[in-house]
Amino acid sequence: MRIAIVTDAWAPQVNGVVRTLENVIAELRGDGHEVLVVSPADAPSLPCPTYPEIRLALMTPATIGRRITAVDAQAVHIATEGPLGIAARRWCLTRALPFTTAYHTQFPDYVAARTGADPAWIWRYVRWFHAPAAAVLASTPTIERSLNAHGLSRVRRWGRGVAPIFRPDGARNATMAALEGPVLLHVGRVAVEKNIAAFLASDVPGTKVVVGDGPARAALTRQYPDAIFLGALFGEALAAAYRTADALVFPSRTDTFGLVMIEALACGTPVAAYPVAGPVDVLTPDTGAMHDDLRTAIARALTLDRGACAAAGARFTWPASAAQFLDALEPFGGVMSRAA
Repeated sequence: MRIAIVTDAWAPQVNGVVRTLENVIAELRGDGHEVLVVSPADAPSLPCPTYPEIRLALMTPATIGRRITAVDAQAVHIATEGPLGIAARRWCLTRALPFTTAYHTQFPDYVAARTGADPAWIWRYVRWFHAPAAAVLASTPTIERSLNAHGLSRVRRWGRGVAPIFRPDGARNATMAALEGPVLLHVGRVAVEKNIAAFLASDVPGTKVVVGDGPARAALTRQYPDAIFLGALFGEALAAAYRTADALVFPSRTDTFGLVMIEALACGTPVAAYPVAGPVDVLTPDTGAMHDDLRTAIARALTLDRGACAAAGARFTWPASAAQFLDALEPFGGVMSRAA
């Protein structure tokens, strides 16, 4: 199968959308499928207002269409609701071609956190964007119900996975191992919508460590000088950080899934979070603690069995995620065969 994926989020951005697409595309290509990625790397771009690390690409529907037709794509997936996604959507609609979309982020809450806009207005845009899709891919039952409640009924489940490097045995992070425990870790983009300040302000014993980078890092470093900011880590270095932590603290209220949670679990590290979309679908009483008081969640998480966490994390695989993605695609001219 020849698949075109259009995304406004792509390397060098570091976030869950990019990591999900990279892993699923690798699985698809490994199974013999041809995948074209149309991304900001292919066009002139402008920095996103309030978030210059994200580039907004400028490409016309005709240009995207030429790229899709040049590879004779048999299915189109539009991963994001940005400029490239809008252009690809228009090209498909004008030609009555089916396409799928994905709801990766609580977009109304995300925009509200960054701009103060009313989430209800943003939901109007979300409905407009996704309504024509043959299927809207959602990561959890909670997100599926939310989309249904806002008038989007053609929702298909698309879970996430962890790479084999995320396992309980292996190297530890020497810097973190020398810190006063318990060592509490946050991993992710350092931005306002991740609600990291709620973690850093929590009155709990031990040492708080932040892995990641982003526009809020400088301000948080000044405001919380006792926290340790290690910057972005990848691959085995990231796995070592997960293993060394006594708990991963996930304070976001806007994520649809939270890939870092299952990576931490696969390394044997329990999770503390708020009882919101993402954590409520990923965590169980044996693997994580959720509470409206983050201190209570952290205290409970520190009592959980690391072996149970590792076993739960190992159940999330990228081959299974890629199979769900493939099954949801709507090829031009009919139902797609599982064969490439």
